[in-house]
Amino acid sequence: MNIIEEIAGELCRIILPIEEEVFFGDSKSNIAVCTLASMSLLKEISKSSVIKEIAIAGRLLSENKGIDSLVRYVTSNEKIDTIILCGNDTLGHNSGDSLLCLYKNGMDENNKIIGSASPHPILMVSKKQVLKFQGQVKIINKIGKTSVSELKGIIETLRQTQ
Repeated sequence: MNIIEEIAGELCRIILPIEEEVFFGDSKSNIAVCTLASMSLLKEISKSSVIKEIAIAGRLLSENKGIDSLVRYVTSNEKIDTIILCGNDTLGHNSGDSLLCLYKNGMDENNKIIGSASPHPILMVSKKQVLKFQGQVKIINKIGKTSVSELKGIIETLRQTQ
């Protein structure tokens, strides 16, 4: 990252602070929910019965630091084997699309997510962590879905097939 990008990033943090919210549910659950840029969906999940059925719910706003954090968390919690990717993707960053590209294609020798159209899909996690992530989880792509009731239905279906 160059100095201009670092300054711009710092200005964004000051002018438009983004709460880093993650909600924990049942530590025995194998399901994580990622609401992408849909912060209201994340809060709605935290106040609904869905939170009792999942291990964690969080958002994903960036195609680099956000995905790094997600991969690190998931690979450090081996119980998680399913990620439901829902909500609206982050405009300009397309973090959901980048996560799907990482899952399907991995990253190249420069740690760039293969196939990502995001502006800066460069990760800090290791190739070994990415391979572990790819082997550990399945991602259920529901990008664009913002209904808690639909999410409940997906989780019920998952529970029935386990």
